[in-house]
Amino acid sequence: MIGCIVSILLAWLVMQSNSMEAQLAGYNAKAEALEEEIEQEKARTEEIDELKAYMETDEYVEDAARERLGLVKDNEIVFEEEK
Repeated sequence: MIGCIVSILLAWLVMQSNSMEAQLAGYNAKAEALEEEIEQEKARTEEIDELKAYMETDEYVEDAARERLGLVKDNEIVFEEEK
């Protein structure tokens, strides 16, 4: 009788252990995905900071004026393509 009870408890413990291992694997996969997402967001933040720094320079102002307003420097000659 005691052997039967011990066998049942042992089987229950093995099943619980397998269930816990499956949960742990799922949590580890989620943790890895979140770590990767964090790294991507850090890279994105760095790109935004670099763009912000560039936008505060005179070079950006000059590029924007050339592109959006068509402005040129006094000593430049502009060649346009025929359409």
